[in-house]
Amino acid sequence: MAHESFEDQVTADYLNEHFVSVKVDREERPDVDAVYMEAVQAATGQGGWPMTVFLTPDGEPFYFGTYFPPAPRHGMPSFRQVLEGVRQAWTERRDEVGEIAGKIVRDLAQREISHHSAEAPGEQELAQALLGLTREYDPQRGGFGGAPKFPPSMVLEFLLRHHARTGAEGALQMAQDTCERMARGGIYDQLGGGFARYSVDRDWVVPHFEKMLYDNALLCRVYAHLWRATGSDLARRVALETADFLVRELRTHEGGFASALDADSDDGSGRHVEGAYYVWTPKQLRDALGDEDAGLAAQYFGVTDEGTFEHGQSVLRLPQSEGVFDAEKVASVKGRLLERRVQRPAPGRDDKVVAAWNGLTIAALAETGAYFGRPDLVEAAVGAADLLVRVHLDEQTRLARTSKDGRVGPNAGVLEDYADVAEGFLALASVTGEGVWLDFAGLLLDHVLGRFTDPDSGALYDTASDAERLIRRPQDPTDNATPSGWTAAAGALLSYAAHTGSEVHRSAAERALGVVRTLGPRVPRFIGWGLAVAEALLDGPREVAIVGPALDDPATRALHRTALLGSAPGAVVAVGIAESDEFPLLADRPLVGGEPAAYVCRNFACDAPTTDPERLRTALSS
Repeated sequence: MAHESFEDQVTADYLNEHFVSVKVDREERPDVDAVYMEAVQAATGQGGWPMTVFLTPDGEPFYFGTYFPPAPRHGMPSFRQVLEGVRQAWTERRDEVGEIAGKIVRDLAQREISHHSAEAPGEQELAQALLGLTREYDPQRGGFGGAPKFPPSMVLEFLLRHHARTGAEGALQMAQDTCERMARGGIYDQLGGGFARYSVDRDWVVPHFEKMLYDNALLCRVYAHLWRATGSDLARRVALETADFLVRELRTHEGGFASALDADSDDGSGRHVEGAYYVWTPKQLRDALGDEDAGLAAQYFGVTDEGTFEHGQSVLRLPQSEGVFDAEKVASVKGRLLERRVQRPAPGRDDKVVAAWNGLTIAALAETGAYFGRPDLVEAAVGAADLLVRVHLDEQTRLARTSKDGRVGPNAGVLEDYADVAEGFLALASVTGEGVWLDFAGLLLDHVLGRFTDPDSGALYDTASDAERLIRRPQDPTDNATPSGWTAAAGALLSYAAHTGSEVHRSAAERALGVVRTLGPRVPRFIGWGLAVAEALLDGPREVAIVGPALDDPATRALHRTALLGSAPGAVVAVGIAESDEFPLLADRPLVGGEPAAYVCRNFACDAPTTDPERLRTALSS
């Protein structure tokens, strides 16, 4: 619609004469998008983007739809016809329009989630959720449901945690097979690392080529956790390649992470075409590699004369076992193809830094760096965290949603911003042993408790109590492309309570998880992060305190690494000098016989300490 209608001079003139036009960036203002999308879905039974909504001057919607073509098509009116009809209704039947708008707003007000289960989900609800996922699982191709197929990041986290806690092999198998299918498919960039937004087909072959920060942060963490659970070489490779992609292509000059890379780019002839940067023909392989190596590359990456995409072009995949190919030759081919690709016009980058998505990235890079001995990745996570503190936090520790070029944006942070940034800071605290990140997480969660939580029901809202007033205060506990703010907040509250012993935060987390008890058995695909948090709650979560004479002491570092690699769901780790006040978990935790020691606790009640990494590993995997 941007190209067909908004940039058309005649249509633009008509809009400017008769309407006040507002174009909303739903990444900047997810709250505005949420309330009007809810109205569209309630009235039409479906939603989607672009979303077209006509409002009264008070912001109340009275007519809406999604895409309108520039000319009548397939029984659908043109955008110009819609504009003329709305203008006529507003001019001639304004009272009727006002009644419709008022009814829509009243109906939306009744959809508020003020009553949900007061109890967090238990074993029965999680078992029912797993059964529901099993029914929707695609055993031939991995993933859930049909096309288009999105990476089920939050569900994968639940499956890995459920297996870690219960030993359910079916949960691990679904996670493992899905991760392998995605990593071998066209949705994964086989040359440069990183994942595209989704696959248009059920087989993960042809992606929508846009690369989003949040997808790659979530999937980097998933593959790192899969490696932690299985030792899979593929999971290790994909986690590291995705982390390297994040740092190489999305890190900004200020240390934050940009939102996305465009799907389209110049195809070399001046036309912007989706996938132009990523797809190959056999001739392009020959031009880059010569005949012999081009044949190897075509076989290895599944490039055919017919093509798997458009116009005889193919998306690179791994359709065969890599074991049948010479590893050195493959590495040479990949390196030369990547060198040739970087000479193509690159996709545009959205340099907007979104707080929530950077929080997810901080957690992913911190953990991946710690698991694989990559301090550069941990440093990148610290750099992004520093940017959020310097630029996004004001003097009242209120969080701004976005920044660009080091300048803060005008929009207030929403619940997912506070929750995901707190999650990132908590992961950073466990990895670095720097208690300041725990302190910052606590400040953000104070806002969650004070400004986003209903004190009576424990329900959570997506916007703060003092935020700009919309026709309805948005509230959604279900996951979309990222964890919902509601369940992300529950997870951060639970982890903070495990670090500090705060009953207030633990109680708030348990109350928030009541909605997962209701929705988990019914729609598990859409509340995966809530199910993952519930797994942590059922396991404790476990609290691990590592004390030593110094953070760089080898024995202390060995215990710390073992603790971070423990598979207990949602376990938190505090590391520091004995009797340090850096973390509450370290209080009254002395060395044992003068040696570094690990304490594994639940609710601050601890088992006997150990100085042996193997015993610690057993304690965190049982």
